[in-house]
Amino acid sequence: MAKTNQEWWPQLLNVDILDDNARDVSPYGEEFDYAEEFQKLDFEEVKNDIRQVMMDSKDWWPADYGTYGPFFIRMAWHSAGTYRTADGRAGASGGLQRLPPESSWPDNINLDKARRLLQPVKLKYGRKLSWGDLIVLAGNVALETMGFETFGFAGGRDDEFKSNEATVWGPEEEWEETSPERYEDGEVGNLKDPLANTVMGLIYVNPEGPYGEPDVEGSAANIREEFTKMAMNDEETVALIAGGHTFGKVHGADNPEEHLGPEPEAAPIEDQGLGWDQDLDDIGGMITSGIEGPWTDSPIEWDMGYVDNLLDHEWTSVKGPGGAWQWKPVDADSVEDAPGAQDPSESEEPMMLTTDVALKHDDDYRAVLERFQENPDEFQEAFARAWYKLLHRDMGPPERYLGPEVPDETMVWQDPIPDADYEFVGDEEIAELKTELLDSELSRTQLVKTAWASASTYRDSDKRGGANGGRIRLEPQRSWEVNEPEELETVLETLEGIQAAFNDSRDDDVRVSLADLIVLGGNAAVEQAAADAGYDVTVPFEPGRTDATAEQTDAESFEHLEPKVDAFRNYLGSGDYDDMYENPEHRMVDKAELLNLTVPELTVLVGGMRTLGATYQDTDRGVLTEERGTLTNDFFANLLDMQYEWESASEDDELFEVRNRETGEVEWEATRLDLIFGSNARLRATADVYAADDGEEQFVEDFVDAWTKVMRNDRFDLQ
Repeated sequence: MAKTNQEWWPQLLNVDILDDNARDVSPYGEEFDYAEEFQKLDFEEVKNDIRQVMMDSKDWWPADYGTYGPFFIRMAWHSAGTYRTADGRAGASGGLQRLPPESSWPDNINLDKARRLLQPVKLKYGRKLSWGDLIVLAGNVALETMGFETFGFAGGRDDEFKSNEATVWGPEEEWEETSPERYEDGEVGNLKDPLANTVMGLIYVNPEGPYGEPDVEGSAANIREEFTKMAMNDEETVALIAGGHTFGKVHGADNPEEHLGPEPEAAPIEDQGLGWDQDLDDIGGMITSGIEGPWTDSPIEWDMGYVDNLLDHEWTSVKGPGGAWQWKPVDADSVEDAPGAQDPSESEEPMMLTTDVALKHDDDYRAVLERFQENPDEFQEAFARAWYKLLHRDMGPPERYLGPEVPDETMVWQDPIPDADYEFVGDEEIAELKTELLDSELSRTQLVKTAWASASTYRDSDKRGGANGGRIRLEPQRSWEVNEPEELETVLETLEGIQAAFNDSRDDDVRVSLADLIVLGGNAAVEQAAADAGYDVTVPFEPGRTDATAEQTDAESFEHLEPKVDAFRNYLGSGDYDDMYENPEHRMVDKAELLNLTVPELTVLVGGMRTLGATYQDTDRGVLTEERGTLTNDFFANLLDMQYEWESASEDDELFEVRNRETGEVEWEATRLDLIFGSNARLRATADVYAADDGEEQFVEDFVDAWTKVMRNDRFDLQ
């Protein structure tokens, strides 16, 4: 096979991942509105169809205990459980489990069959029901059929039709490897961002224990780290594991390496997307993980069997029939057997995974287990809430939730934003406020930087962050280094004064939120900067943002939104971080992807922010113009001008000097985040357009469009 550019030149900065933001690869087309289609569903009919599939055993794939319920729970869990807080990527949205690499992960063995069993339901409802919704709804329905009362369900997950190449899964080159490179300083227990799973190709941790050994202490440590990376606390972690393992069994009738065919993406074409071929009759059962057995004596009923078995009995590690480490009861006679999964006249001894026994041997996890054992209703509610969070964590604010089973309660992890109890400003008030902002003691640069700091926290991956809510005035954002806390304090005080004076002066119900005022200030500054360059532009502004409170903000999880590098403000960070990104420009592309930017939008925003002087600590680095604060195309024109030459000014090649070839004088300083627009062929090709003598007007227009896109990324009410 011919090599790609990336294979020929591994060091090449790949900006092609931003092309997915430039076009809609969905076969439904750009006008398709999934939310509108979903509302046409008869939701109860959909659930009935799922129930019918669940109880209708197919000849081509066996159903344990006469139902696919536990199978569908595993499918839903493994779909949603990939979510990670570091970058908000993965999770159930998009139906990514049906696309590589998740479709062929070792942890997802046989889930291709679970999805194929649901194919008739998907075909029946077509565009009205996405795979993203169907996969996790099937898990919810499965719980209900086995006697569990769920907390609710929300639809609204649009399907993806292409794998997200921006998602970094780890440094390993083989499935189920655990490389020291996955951890900071090579130490297990300190995963590099943005990773969450501790093993390549597994959703969470190795069920046998770290490195495949039955080490309960190490397993507990891995569990805590991994679930924390999913924004789950100890109670939620125990509830999810205990609740999920109340149902079903694991399959390890024999050694997977000897009996499983290739994964779906490597299977022969005639298998039509199905993988892991196995002769069930020859093996004498199914193979998934290589671990064999149920957790309880009633694997398709909601009860306290898992918690009681784990706490009330002693367990010892053994190698099971699949050759994997698992745990059996020390006194087998004291543990009630389960019926055979395929033949109820047979029986099977319950087992535990190393990850189960680890919960018992960790003091904090055990305390939660014991509390659940004493209070079954508390266990039920904890699992219901944790399961709901697991399935919906990547969906963003609750206004995106669809369907008749959406709970009335809003949780803090949903980043709630209060409804307005006032009227929003109109054109006359907007003009008045713009004048106030531009006439204030705040500089044009301060207004731009504050608006950018507020809006650019948005992540399209999980719809978190953004300007709505005005959380830049709250912790932790208020204290982020990149936001220059001391200067931000001054800016916020001034803006709050303008807000208070305006709101107090009104005799009617019209008010302005600080969230709206921050964006409006940035817009006004951009308009003035464009006017100084000779261009009359109006930056679109739509009022409607409100201000969230500290009580409505999960400060701990918001810490993950803090940028370690911000190319747009030329912020290189402290440099003492260790993660999966090779250099600052890789982080730049990653951030652009999360902001849903295209290559031209990334390019024009960086160039515009430089000429506006919106740099970290107001340094001159990258401000390649004599007219700082004016929206010109000078950044690109001077970057590409051959009268200048560039040379490194730091050992780490992060800072550079710009010298005049004739005089030898240093005229500017710049960073890697500037030079990449001249060194990378594709970025340079775009910069050429804006650098041209006739390119400045397009530059200004494109900057306004890209700026507006960032300012309103989180305005789901406008989309």
